[in-house]
Amino acid sequence: MLIYNHNIIKGGQQMKLSKVKIIEAMERNNIKTQTELAKKLGITKNQLSVILSNGYNPVKATVSELCNVLGVDIIDITDKKYKVVEVIEEPNTVTAIELFAGGGGCSLGLELAGIKAVKYVEIDETCCETLKRNRPHWNVVNADVGTVDFTEYKGKVDVVTGGSPCQAFSYAGKKLGFEDTRGTLFYQYARCVKEVQPKLFMFENVRGLISHDEGRTLETILNVFKDLGYDVQSRVLSANDYGVAQKRERLIIIGTKDGVEFEYPTPLEYKPVLRDALKGVPPSEGQQYSENKRKVLDLVPPGGCWINLPLEIQQSYMGASFLSGGGKRGMARRISWDEACLTLTCSPAQKQTERCHPDETRPFTTREYARIQSFPDTWTFAGSTGQIYKQIGNAIAVEFARHLGIQIKKSIETYKSKKTL
Repeated sequence: MLIYNHNIIKGGQQMKLSKVKIIEAMERNNIKTQTELAKKLGITKNQLSVILSNGYNPVKATVSELCNVLGVDIIDITDKKYKVVEVIEEPNTVTAIELFAGGGGCSLGLELAGIKAVKYVEIDETCCETLKRNRPHWNVVNADVGTVDFTEYKGKVDVVTGGSPCQAFSYAGKKLGFEDTRGTLFYQYARCVKEVQPKLFMFENVRGLISHDEGRTLETILNVFKDLGYDVQSRVLSANDYGVAQKRERLIIIGTKDGVEFEYPTPLEYKPVLRDALKGVPPSEGQQYSENKRKVLDLVPPGGCWINLPLEIQQSYMGASFLSGGGKRGMARRISWDEACLTLTCSPAQKQTERCHPDETRPFTTREYARIQSFPDTWTFAGSTGQIYKQIGNAIAVEFARHLGIQIKKSIETYKSKKTL
C-alpha cells in the first residue's frame, strides 16, 4: 500500500494522468495553452510534456503543484480505472459518504460542521456540475448509486448520510427484511451502510414517510437498519428551529453502532422569518405567473391565501379543490415578511403550493429560494432556471444540516476519544 498526497493507491498499479481531464481543468481556469500552464508551474514546456506522457507515474514525482494551479485533487485528473481511496491526513477527522447528494444542501451543511466527505454520489448530471462548480476538490461521482461499490470503504468511514425516495414494499409473505427492499433506492442506501459499516448513519426523508403505506414502509426501514446492527432513533424536526426561515419538516433517522451516542440538536430560541432571510438578497432569474394568476394573487394580502379572495373568484380559481376537504392553505398563498416561509417545492408557481413574494406579485426568484434554504450567495447552481428551482427545492436546508452535522461530529469525536483511553 503506497500513500501519496493523502490518497491510497491499491493493488500496486501505476496511476496515469488523464490528458482529457487536465484539458477540461485548464479550460475551467482559463488556461489556454500548455505553455501557459508550464509557466504557472514554474517549469519548461518539455518538463510538462514529460508529466503528461503515457509513461509518467505521478506517484513517483510531485504533481501537487499541478493540482494547486488547476484547483483539483489528483483523483480529478487521473483515469478512473485506477482505484483511489481517499484517506484523511488528520487522524481525528470525521469522515462521511453522502448518497443522493443533489445540489449540495446537506453536503455544504456537513462541511460547515467540520465533517469531510470522501465521496458524494449523485445520478443527476446537473447537480454534479453544481457540486463540482462550488467545490472542485470534492470527489463527486455522477452515477446510479446501484452501480457504485462501497466495500473498499469498510471500516474506514465514520458516517453515511443521504435520503432516498422510499417506494412502498411488497408485504405478501415477506419477512420485512433487507432483501425485501431490493429494487428500491432505499435498498441501495441500506447496501451502502451494510458495506461501509459506519459508526453512525443519518437517513433523512419527508415527514409523510411516517404514514406512508399506513406506516409499514417506515417499519420496514427501521427493521432493516436494526438487522444491520444499529441502534435506531427517529424524530421529525423543523428547519425553522435551527436558523432557517422556513417551516420545513423532515424525518431524521439516526443509526449508531454500540458505544456511539447521539443527541438531536436542541432547538434555537429565535425562529427566523422571511425578512431575515431575504435582507439584501442579490437579483437573480425567476419564473413569472400567468396574467390570470397574477390578477388573482394581486387580491391576496401578505400572510393570506385563497380564503381572502371573493367567493366567486375562490370557486373559479380553485376548481374542484374548492369542494374538497383539507386546509388547502397553500393555494394562492402570499408569504408575509414576518413569518417563516412555507416549505419550498421544486416549482414555485404550482397551484397547490404557491409561495408569492410579500410585496410583488411573483414567485420567489432562484436566489431568494436559495436564501430561504439558507444557501450562501456564493453557492451557485448549474442548469436552467427550472433545474435550479428543483435543486434548491429538493435540498436539505444548509443551516439545518449544519446543526445536525455538529451533533454527528460530536458523537463520533466522543466515541473516538473513549476508544483511545
